[in-house]
Amino acid sequence: MVPTVTLSAPVDTDADTDRDQPGALECCPLSEGPLDAPDAQRLAGMLKALAEPMRLRLLSHVAAQGCAAVCSCDLTEELGISQPTVSHHMKKLVEAGLVTRERRGTRAHYSVIPEAFAELRRVLDLG
Repeated sequence: MVPTVTLSAPVDTDADTDRDQPGALECCPLSEGPLDAPDAQRLAGMLKALAEPMRLRLLSHVAAQGCAAVCSCDLTEELGISQPTVSHHMKKLVEAGLVTRERRGTRAHYSVIPEAFAELRRVLDLG
């Protein structure tokens, strides 16, 4: 059985008056402002690619290597999945602009694109 946790936001009946007090926090200010349509489309593609558990696991294995490229053959062994499954999920991450793919002979090697994650962090930073 998986334990569950229920979180609820505290209700602040004095929210309007608290904003004027020293040290009061603003509610989720976006540092970059609203997204335009092309940026929203691109970022949604990144988030959609990340919204799959196996892709997150694959990405975590690639990211754990830092700047070194990871061979797809190492990912199959690490995660216990087939080569076609690795190729399918990594293709989605490449198309989303989250990782690069480099051909070395018959093998594909993958590396994280740090700038993509910096952009996601910047957009998702609400506070």
